Amino acid sequence: MALLDLACFADPGAGTTAMAMPSDVPAVPDENFCAPHMPGRVVAADPSNYRHLLTQLEPGDTMRLKPGVYRRLTIAGLNGAPGACITMTGPVAGPHAKIIGESGYNTVSIERSSYVVLRNLVIDSAGIPGADGIKAPRTQSTATHHIVLDGNLIIGAGANQQTDGISTKTPTWNWVIRRNTIINAGTALYLGNSDGNDPFVAGIIENNLVLDPIGYGMEIKYQRERPVLTGMPQAPQSTIIRNNVFIKDDRPSSDGDRPNLLVGGFPDSGPGSRDLYQIYGNLLVHNPREVLFQGSGRIGFHDNILVDGGYAAAAFRDHDLPLKRAHVYNNTIYSAQAGIWFRDRARDGEVVVGNLVFAAQPISGSSINGRDNLIGSLAEAPSYVARPSTELGRMDFFPRPGRVRGTPLDLSAFAGEVAFDRDFNGASKTSRTFRGAYAGEGANPGWPLRAEIKPGR
Repeated sequence: MALLDLACFADPGAGTTAMAMPSDVPAVPDENFCAPHMPGRVVAADPSNYRHLLTQLEPGDTMRLKPGVYRRLTIAGLNGAPGACITMTGPVAGPHAKIIGESGYNTVSIERSSYVVLRNLVIDSAGIPGADGIKAPRTQSTATHHIVLDGNLIIGAGANQQTDGISTKTPTWNWVIRRNTIINAGTALYLGNSDGNDPFVAGIIENNLVLDPIGYGMEIKYQRERPVLTGMPQAPQSTIIRNNVFIKDDRPSSDGDRPNLLVGGFPDSGPGSRDLYQIYGNLLVHNPREVLFQGSGRIGFHDNILVDGGYAAAAFRDHDLPLKRAHVYNNTIYSAQAGIWFRDRARDGEVVVGNLVFAAQPISGSSINGRDNLIGSLAEAPSYVARPSTELGRMDFFPRPGRVRGTPLDLSAFAGEVAFDRDFNGASKTSRTFRGAYAGEGANPGWPLRAEIKPGR
């Protein structure tokens, strides 16, 4: 059948939500809490003395690790200050500073600490079962907050599916996880605790490259009642997930198949109940047995590219907690079975608008408030985008001239969301006439879709 414009895909008896829903967007996390207002000392360290020097660091100090192999690292009770983070960094180029794992321990452990930056390190768990790459373990006292993980390479954390590249098991807030590469982990990022306690709040996860995990590329666990801790945000917060690349291979998942990216729900009432995931500009590629993305809670999901999912590319559904809100707009999807699938209705409303979806069932499921989407089969995709493919390095979903335009999209319901008016390349949507993740046509002026860190912000 010809590619068609989906005017409305809804159950008329279910009472779909009007397009002009209030934005109701929570605060965006502060990503500049380390901006230097009080620069401190620069301390050179090597494998023989770095543990001793670490205990002497003060707010604003930077420890520069010389190239070499370092034993496992424990950061405990280390606290910088706003504008005066404590930084540990390896060399920017050349030989690495490598933290190596040991049996029975996490390779890097961050405990009861705040305003700390780990940058340009190679973190190698050496294939040891249970040796997570970077972990904030559960402790009996204070939380771990205002942490920056920037530009690290995390390897060797794939002994089994229960070994994590980055993991938090204590209440955390204002973490920035940026420009890290995580290869062949059991689970690449596992944020929050499996019982719904110890939540991950107000984080920024951006420009990371996750390759070939056994289980999740990233999971943010559902949240029960938010604990009351000194400094922990109680007002509504956003967690930003942007410009990441999540790619899986075909390895079996012995402990159960997992999506490339999953986000869980928020508390039913009280602090955290109005939080929001803002997920945009990400590339999710290949999952032989599961969906590429699964979400519950409150979600803004826009300008992502999803290629080659299992039974669906993007699934919105109740999981441990209900699906509350889903704004799904300007995504490009190319996947054999289902494209956008709602197993459950969003309690506070959903809007599905301006997406470009090629799949056997492009948009389906429980009562969807859909409008101005462009849908069709995989076979029709070459007529509308440059080079549809499931092969990285070959795929190019930039629109052909004159093929994916329509009437201007009404994006007013999303006006409070971050980058709602920017496409996958970060370009302005200007006329808002394009369907899918790109606001342009012809030759792609932006980043080619590859297994590498996506540049830009």
